[in-house]
Amino acid sequence: MNAKGWKQIPLSEASGVPQGSISRFDKNERHLDWHVFALARTLGVNVEELFEVKIEDADE
Repeated sequence: MNAKGWKQIPLSEASGVPQGSISRFDKNERHLDWHVFALARTLGVNVEELFEVKIEDADE
């Protein structure tokens, strides 16, 4: 979102995803499927780009 220059309220208005949901998404909390796809479409990115994948060491 930030990399694309969007703030939560304009992104909410453009995507149809409630601002509170975007806030939770921004905090890495729960996500509804359609919210994820609507945000990716509005931002012009692949769904995978919305997430940071952390690979934990098997020894941990």
